[in-house]
Amino acid sequence: MDESILTLKNISKSYPGVQALDQVSIEFKRGEVHSIVGENGAGKSTLIKTITGAIEPTSGTIVYQGKEMQSVNPIFALKEGISAIYQEFNLIPSLTVAENIFYGREISGRFFLNRREMNQQAERILSQLGVHIPPQSIVKELSVGFQQIVEIAKSISAHAKVLIMDEPTAPLTASEVAKLYEIVGRLKQSGMTVIYISHKFDEIFHLSDRITVMRDGKYITTLQCKDTNKEQLVSLMVGRSLGQDYPAKSAGSGAVILEVKGISNEKIHNISFDLREKEILGIAGLVGAGRTELARAIFGADAIAKGGIYIRGQIVKFKQPRDAIKHKLGLIPEDRKQHGALLNMDIKFNISYPSLGKFTKAGMLQPSQEKQLAADYIKMLAIRTPNEQQLVKNLSGGNQQKVVLAKWLAMHCDILIFDEPTRGIDVGAKQEIYTLMRDLVNQGKSIIMISSEMPELIGMSDRILVMKDGRLTGEIKGSDMTQEHILTMATSDLPSDLR
Repeated sequence: MDESILTLKNISKSYPGVQALDQVSIEFKRGEVHSIVGENGAGKSTLIKTITGAIEPTSGTIVYQGKEMQSVNPIFALKEGISAIYQEFNLIPSLTVAENIFYGREISGRFFLNRREMNQQAERILSQLGVHIPPQSIVKELSVGFQQIVEIAKSISAHAKVLIMDEPTAPLTASEVAKLYEIVGRLKQSGMTVIYISHKFDEIFHLSDRITVMRDGKYITTLQCKDTNKEQLVSLMVGRSLGQDYPAKSAGSGAVILEVKGISNEKIHNISFDLREKEILGIAGLVGAGRTELARAIFGADAIAKGGIYIRGQIVKFKQPRDAIKHKLGLIPEDRKQHGALLNMDIKFNISYPSLGKFTKAGMLQPSQEKQLAADYIKMLAIRTPNEQQLVKNLSGGNQQKVVLAKWLAMHCDILIFDEPTRGIDVGAKQEIYTLMRDLVNQGKSIIMISSEMPELIGMSDRILVMKDGRLTGEIKGSDMTQEHILTMATSDLPSDLR
């Protein structure tokens, strides 16, 4: 593992007004798992795209297998054995597993594709990974975890020597994560170099041989995994030491503000609970438990077939999200890029568009008022941006999340539903989101928080509801809020009265 396979020398990348990479030099060794960590905006994505040829560096050189690479593009990089698996898979859903693995490099027979040979080779590659996926399976019918394995198989079929994995476990279940760990171990044993990008410290320490830290587009240091710990990495990533992970909880909650009584639809069944003022109510459960479906039903995005919702004791009917918004209820969705923000619009419009009526006079928009609103929330939430005209897609994940939150604060929402509030957000931004949530509660707001991260649920919630198969299995509070207790309730058979 001492032999260098890829070396970056003084790589810089400049955009108008932004220095994305600044004199970055890193050496990657053959047959190692090399993690790259840093806050959103540290330059990790730009670095990946530089290695794969998706972008051309402003200056610097890339040395691969002892030779300096010139005019790299993605096709050339893949041909040379550098492959990347991004969070959005590059698969064709309607094709088979084998057709995807060999797409662009199909095996031809005398007149037609040699599908038999493609299937046999695909099966052999998948067997090397310790996985059985029928090569004739249609990709769109596979789980996310299996689709990711097909991506890895594509890289192996292309004789990749360097494989870059960008947040690979973000969409995976616990069992799929365990399988991925096993596969990464097999790739390392075969001599492949894995460059691993993740915000999750448990997997970084489980998989890595070495860890490189980046901050503000700069290379900070490379450490042996065995010689470092989470606290040191966090300090290097953010450039300062962070305090405790979670802010102090509220002294006490207030009156009931939201009551959910026996609501049901195709995805959720007979759910009842209440939410109090100045409270963070956590909702736990495994993938498929119905947590997001519950949030959508409360917000009016999905119809309710039975039961009712009450705000301050009065029954309300939410036929669509607009009705929930009128009652000062907002939803920060799990997928902020698809459902929470308008990525190709600027910050100003994203914050103001639900409340544009406030900025019109005689049917005309008042731009100065709209601009002032955005400026106020940029300052209040410490959104890192040059100005309010920055496109949301150019912000880091944490700042995108703040823009979505600002939209609902501008509507003066009293009840906020956070669905996976820190997914894909770095450790420094996580603490900022946690502090914002607790500050809102201390100001009198009420929050429902859905999260798959149990330490986050326990650290932030005043109470926790647990779901399984679209039903509530119970409530946990106080000293009973432990990972073991949550997991037991999330996996145990439902009581007969809840089935």
